[in-house]
Amino acid sequence: MPTVTAEENIKEIVKATNLSHIAIIMDGNRRWAKLHNLPSAFGHKKGVDSLKATMRACDDFGIKYLTVYAFSTENWNRKPEEVSFLMDLLGTTLQNELQEMHENNVVISFIGDTTKLSEKLQKILKNSVETTKHNTGVNLQIAFNYGARDEIVHAVKNICHQVQSGKISLEEINEATITKNLYTKNIPDPDLLIRTGGEMRVSNYLLWQIAYSELIVTKRYWPEFNKDALAEAILEFHNRQRRYGK
Repeated sequence: MPTVTAEENIKEIVKATNLSHIAIIMDGNRRWAKLHNLPSAFGHKKGVDSLKATMRACDDFGIKYLTVYAFSTENWNRKPEEVSFLMDLLGTTLQNELQEMHENNVVISFIGDTTKLSEKLQKILKNSVETTKHNTGVNLQIAFNYGARDEIVHAVKNICHQVQSGKISLEEINEATITKNLYTKNIPDPDLLIRTGGEMRVSNYLLWQIAYSELIVTKRYWPEFNKDALAEAILEFHNRQRRYGK
């Protein structure tokens, strides 16, 4: 774990760089499990521990927003038993951890098409959001049944309906209009995108929002990610020059 002095340094970096939002592609659960001769389910369960550790680290470091990629629109193509396990894992984790997260002042929200989930799981998600909506700590945004292209299609349809109903004109459509119709409309774009597992791609994740995010890829599998790993990523972020095309 970082020393107190090191942790204070990270907090100062977060303030100095205005780092408020970190997005993570939590990749490598299955590869970690295979490496340890374990079933994939063990990797996914271990990944929950890494998420808890990362949330606590964000709180310690002063990071306001954390968005994690938990289940993509493409993940439905996995084996039915794995899809079922991931659905159950989300529901069970939320039920088991909700009270602790609420006591720790975490705000929980979801992005993605949650209407495709079971009625039982939708109720669990809704309860998590309602229970924590007035909290003021770390905002944990879970991308579940999320795909960036699907999100953009959803936004375009909303905007078309607004034009058809006369709420806005065609000429009024701009970048801000699109942003307001995305799932993430209530939070700032990520400053930093971290991908674990070493793969060099963004996998249909927050394509609009990461236009100027700094990208960091680590070879660590997600179950190996912890507070020290997050601190290292923040230090690397600190050493980047963000030009925004200038």
